[in-house]
Amino acid sequence: MSVSIEKTGDAVQIQFALISHTNNGKTTLARTLVGMDVGEVRDAAHVTIFAESHTLLTTPQGDSLQLWDTPGFGDSVRLLKRLGQSGNPIGWFLREVLDRYRDRPFWLSQNALRTAKESADVVLYLVNSSENPKDAGYVPAEMKILEWIGKPVVVLLNQTGRPRPSADEQAEQGRWRDHLAQYPAVREVLALDAFARCWVHERVFYETVGKLLEPSQQAGYGRLFAAWEAANARRYDHAVRMMAKQLAAAARDSEAVEDVPKSMLKSALKVVGIGKNEDQQRQDRAMGNLIARLNQATVESTRELLILHQLDPTDAGKINERVRENFAVRAPIDKAQAGLLGAVISGAATGLSADVMAGGLTLGGGALLGGVVGALTFAGAAWGFNSSTDRNQTAVQFTDAFMRNLVVVGILRYLAVAHFGRGRGNFVENEAPAFWQEEVEQAVARHDAALVTLWNDLRRDRTDNEAATALIKQIATDTLVRLYPNVAGKL
Repeated sequence: MSVSIEKTGDAVQIQFALISHTNNGKTTLARTLVGMDVGEVRDAAHVTIFAESHTLLTTPQGDSLQLWDTPGFGDSVRLLKRLGQSGNPIGWFLREVLDRYRDRPFWLSQNALRTAKESADVVLYLVNSSENPKDAGYVPAEMKILEWIGKPVVVLLNQTGRPRPSADEQAEQGRWRDHLAQYPAVREVLALDAFARCWVHERVFYETVGKLLEPSQQAGYGRLFAAWEAANARRYDHAVRMMAKQLAAAARDSEAVEDVPKSMLKSALKVVGIGKNEDQQRQDRAMGNLIARLNQATVESTRELLILHQLDPTDAGKINERVRENFAVRAPIDKAQAGLLGAVISGAATGLSADVMAGGLTLGGGALLGGVVGALTFAGAAWGFNSSTDRNQTAVQFTDAFMRNLVVVGILRYLAVAHFGRGRGNFVENEAPAFWQEEVEQAVARHDAALVTLWNDLRRDRTDNEAATALIKQIATDTLVRLYPNVAGKL
């Protein structure tokens, strides 16, 4: 299927040059911004050999935004000296004869910088933010190189580690900004780690860089930015809709407890305590079936969420396990039971065995859920099961408290996926820091009453998934605004 592009007279071709000291994570960040696995990522110097151009954004009007991933600086002092000789015959001979054949990475670095000087509109300079800016000895020489290029420079703080509270990140950003204030070429300092950011954070990047472009480029860049916003809004809406669909299905779901013919003999035996264990087994089987469906739906929705974000869907298990590790169960039960319940709520209990139907309900690792639930009694509020009798048929459903936990975990799962930077190809980082749950819990608390009404309406077929989608989006957006205060009003 071909898409026609109608170019306008003011269509722009904008180029960003991504530059840094070698092995500071340029290609990793390029993968994150482009949204696909480009280039090669290894923990080694000079992995990027040639300057590579990647398309970040396009519009139907013919505008395009290109990102150039350049070879990293090695010997910055020597490179600066060579660039200073570029305008004389000796400099040309050293570059094109000696460097080209004796030190190819050095020659490629020179070519990349000459191209940036001629063609780049903005230079993106990556630094390793885990370093103290005063200890990064390569920075002064490389700043002089950036001054030689003569284009606006935006410094990007990379390798910031796991997501942290906004105040901590702002403090680190302030240290680098204060240190780099001595260099006129630097126009802005932003945090944009390939593993600790999401699309609402990238918005700050695109807004900031756009202000540095020439007036003649502003209209075209505005169209490019609008295209970026529209694409991310569609993906966000789709993700929220998937979350709401799963939650609505869990709220409506119920499982009938097997009925058994009553007889005077069985009734008499129960009076003296015989036969109660059989009732418990039927109840456990009903709860096991309910949990099995929940876990299957969780795994499927996680896979869909990964696919939506162009990530490997086989990592669904890793995502759910990571969320489980960072999710604290609030129910009043002991630590061992809380861990098991956390696996159930997060969708990490993917080892549900086939003996669910036989009443055993074992999870991966051999934990016997049926026995634990039984010890808490069937009405077990801590485990989040309700029982009701409708038309003489007893059935189990998830409680409002359990559903509230599913909302918290669902948003934590979304955050983990949305913050994945794809720099290493698979989900390998701790993208679910503990403070996230505190932020999500506070956002959920502001909508507790509305959630209780929603669950009751869903169970009674008084509302549809659209109502669930609207409420879950309010909670998710509230969470994102708490994590990124500067995007308030823009989501």
